[in-house]
Amino acid sequence: MPLGPAEAQDVPPEVLRQREVKWLDMLSNWDKWMVKRHKKVRLRCQKGIPPSLRGRAWLYLSGGKVKREQNRGKFEELDSQAGDPKELDVIEKDLHRQFPFHEMFVSRGGHGQQDLFRVLKAYTLYRPEEGYCQAQAPIAAVLLMHMPAEDAFWGLVQICEKYLPGYYSAGLEAIQLDGEILYALTRRVSPLVYRHLEKHKMEPILYMTEWFMCAFSRTLPWASVLRVWDMFLCDGVKIIFRVGLVLLKCMLGTREKLKACQGQYETMELLRAIEPRYMQEGFLVREVLEVPVSERDVEREHHVQLKRWRKNRGELHCKSPPRMHGARAIMASEPPSRQDLRQNPTIIVESPLPPPQPTPQLKKGEKSKEEKSKKKGSMKKAPTVMEIPNPYPLAGDPQRDPQLPLRDPMPTLRNSTVQQPLVNDTPLPNTPEDSPPPHQPTLNDQSLLTVSPLQKSTQSLSSIEADQDTYL
Repeated sequence: MPLGPAEAQDVPPEVLRQREVKWLDMLSNWDKWMVKRHKKVRLRCQKGIPPSLRGRAWLYLSGGKVKREQNRGKFEELDSQAGDPKELDVIEKDLHRQFPFHEMFVSRGGHGQQDLFRVLKAYTLYRPEEGYCQAQAPIAAVLLMHMPAEDAFWGLVQICEKYLPGYYSAGLEAIQLDGEILYALTRRVSPLVYRHLEKHKMEPILYMTEWFMCAFSRTLPWASVLRVWDMFLCDGVKIIFRVGLVLLKCMLGTREKLKACQGQYETMELLRAIEPRYMQEGFLVREVLEVPVSERDVEREHHVQLKRWRKNRGELHCKSPPRMHGARAIMASEPPSRQDLRQNPTIIVESPLPPPQPTPQLKKGEKSKEEKSKKKGSMKKAPTVMEIPNPYPLAGDPQRDPQLPLRDPMPTLRNSTVQQPLVNDTPLPNTPEDSPPPHQPTLNDQSLLTVSPLQKSTQSLSSIEADQDTYL
């Protein structure tokens, strides 16, 4: 299996700026893009959402923006309530375990942990029948790294109810059902891996629970997590299935690798320590896009496994809402209004200028003060401009008569004290009068034609993201 480069190539600044402009246009006309040019939206999600717009794009893709607008004040209402003491005790114990090396969550009681507590507590009040599940904490933490607490709450609601319904309910029936779906898809995509797992009686629930319930946020390197989430929130759970299939195939897809896995324990240890080269951003994204698994394949297999479940175990105890496969399906199920999609400014700066004074009403034939002053000013003579010769004549300028004395162009400033400009609170040194003049740039200078603001820029205005891997 061919591997990509050891590290993903950084996106050039000029390309990043172009993508930001395109995404700003899409977010300003989101409904039209989703209806008429959804394939283009998917392609841009596959390329990677610009870091500066990732939080806003995730909120639009998941439908959290519409949900928030349709439930204004709901988060504040939930946030003000006390909550169930049993649920709150479990949440508090989990706060320090979420991305402990990220600057938002590194300090106990810091703003990151406080917001995480608020979001998780609000969800237990929003869905008391479901309560709190530990796998929700890393999902909420990833969202909080890119958006405010209220937006992260509605993003969590959408993921729990639309993308992964039933995953966090008691009994974990939905995740077990998806494990059987993954097992069946493995048989079609990689028969060698399927036979090995079947031989050693490797139940999918043993190795894929954390993968799916945390959307790989605690498995992959941080750069890969972001790229997977970009595609996941656009196209739905099929991306999670594809990532799982890629990891299984990479780790168990050859006979040489299977020789080192002579039993269930060895296989589990191998899947718990996936080689970094298979999780590298560029390689993983390419492999995920090549896996032949669609929404139709997932739904067909879901129907088969659900029928088998009912035959062997009876009806599901937890009735989950139907799963939505991506942003377009979510938008079609709950069509938003233009007001719901409107981008509200997060920072409003009041103008320091005084409000304009009302124009006084004039009688017929009466002229305003401005017109009178303009008429008076037009009668005055224009002041004469004193001609000052150039002290540094260029070639081709008319020659000055050497018999005439050179007039001082700044006679009043020669004998006065001039305050030096400051740079970093340090006065600039005085320039000697006999020193040559500074170079004046001309149109012939190549430097002015080659240097652009994009070449001077090194990075985009991005959300708070850690440089190092933040997965556990």
